[in-house]
Amino acid sequence: MDNTKNDHYYINKINEDLSFIIQHTRNIDQEELSKNEILLDSMLFRLIQISENAKRLSDDYKAQHTSVPWTAIYGLRNKIVHDYGHVDLSIVYSTLKDDIPQLLEILNSQFPSS
Repeated sequence: MDNTKNDHYYINKINEDLSFIIQHTRNIDQEELSKNEILLDSMLFRLIQISENAKRLSDDYKAQHTSVPWTAIYGLRNKIVHDYGHVDLSIVYSTLKDDIPQLLEILNSQFPSS
């Protein structure tokens, strides 16, 4: 088993979290997300994990993939972690439904062997 933690490893981890989010929010509307505390916590955790793994990517990788909104990924993580009780659910929902599928497409097009 290869445990090398390189860009490929972190992109795979990010892709797993992105896919998880897409799968578990496929038929969920914002009202249902707000009422389902376990699902909401799970989605916020996955968003944090995406950012944490993105931070571990090499500077070279990030510099070569400027179409990925690195700053926005880190910013959302910081908002969730440091202002957890006051995260705007409409922003989270929009991120889950709109931005996450786009991010997965971007990463898959730039690192297709993931």
